[in-house]
Amino acid sequence: MQTALDYLAREQDRLTADLCQYVRFPSVSAQPAHAADVRACADWFARRCQELGLATTVYPTSGNPIVVARTPTIAGAPTFLVYGHYDVQPPEPFELWTTPPFDPQVRGRSLFGRGTTDNKGQHLAHLNAVEAYLRTGTPLPCNLVFLVEGEEEIGSKALYEFLPLHREELACNAVIISDNGIPGLEHPSLTYALRGIAALEVRIDGPSRDLHSGLFGGTVENPAMALCQLLGKMRDDQGRITVPNYYDDVAPLSEYERAQLARIPSTAEEYRTLTGSPQLFGEVGYTYEEQRTARPTFEINGLTSGYQGEGSKTIIPSWAKAKLTLRLVPNQVPSKVIAAVKAHLERLCPPTVRLTIQHGHGGEPYLVSPDGPLAQAALAAIAEGFGHPALLTREGGSIPIVSAFKTHLGAETLLIGMALPDDNAHSPNEKFDLDAYAAGMRMAVHLWPRLTDALASVRA
Repeated sequence: MQTALDYLAREQDRLTADLCQYVRFPSVSAQPAHAADVRACADWFARRCQELGLATTVYPTSGNPIVVARTPTIAGAPTFLVYGHYDVQPPEPFELWTTPPFDPQVRGRSLFGRGTTDNKGQHLAHLNAVEAYLRTGTPLPCNLVFLVEGEEEIGSKALYEFLPLHREELACNAVIISDNGIPGLEHPSLTYALRGIAALEVRIDGPSRDLHSGLFGGTVENPAMALCQLLGKMRDDQGRITVPNYYDDVAPLSEYERAQLARIPSTAEEYRTLTGSPQLFGEVGYTYEEQRTARPTFEINGLTSGYQGEGSKTIIPSWAKAKLTLRLVPNQVPSKVIAAVKAHLERLCPPTVRLTIQHGHGGEPYLVSPDGPLAQAALAAIAEGFGHPALLTREGGSIPIVSAFKTHLGAETLLIGMALPDDNAHSPNEKFDLDAYAAGMRMAVHLWPRLTDALASVRA
């Protein structure tokens, strides 16, 4: 194993250059204009796998291609699946980037560019570890399958269709995902819980056209005002969501879990500084770490109505709409929560306007016990790769496909992140820390023998 670790150390600059090549593809799945870039990005990753001797297939789908690559088969050995996504978030607003989002550049010990941390750098670190095994002749103790898709940022529709059709091909003992974060380089972590998500778009329609606000103001409802007032009733001043039955299925935090979250070495002031907010706000009775990882939310992601150009235009807009996401926690069910929110909005909507609610993507929350042998093996590999003890954390974000892996493959997922809190995922100036990249590769070298031994001990 040391030979593989030495290889990674020697090849660090070249492996960083490989990541730069990967990031140069503007693989924005949300924008049809980038469809060709998305396909080219999938082909690049497939070629990278083929060059290492992995049996690789690029599957066409109803949307963007899915790449499946597997190491040479070892009869009787366990199989682990590494999941990642090569699509990225839209880079706008461009003017807030210090350097162009698809022209990756190293500044200090960070590589800046869209997709560096979410998620190209993180799953490429796992492939680089496999390269180290294969190029040095170090025997892999297990079979590995890479499953890399191009629609994670828009809901993974093609992958949801793909999984039940390819469940035998993708059969595995566990799934490994590195698409999340850690508190810091000296505090790596295993994430044992994720929040789920439910997306909605709410539209309010009033008059049949925009009206002169002087001639008609005061006689008809203003849809923008009605929407703001309606949404304002969804949360109280204590940070608690007012939708009836919203909290019915929320799994409370145990004292053990609260103690584990309290080990995370950051303060509320440090977190406030990271966000750039004047002051933190959240549900009363919980720490900021509990609020952001273990409590449900009701968020307005965007508001649109009326005139948006320069200067003024004195109108009553004919419509207003808002994009909403609900972050959900174990044991909430997205369909049940959406139904409760929809019923509440319909009850509160005034008769002076018309309400339309459109459902978007959704995903189940996820929770796995950190006491199992695979989780303990992962904690040991993380500590060996990063050189520091690993913490147990929850993640406030969502990886909806995790529940689908459980349903179709019958496999639990280990969430082993490499991203740092200031890596700006989904924001301008996204970056990936190169020391985290290197530590993630070392961790992946240690991970496969650790997981293989853990399974052997269970079978014994």
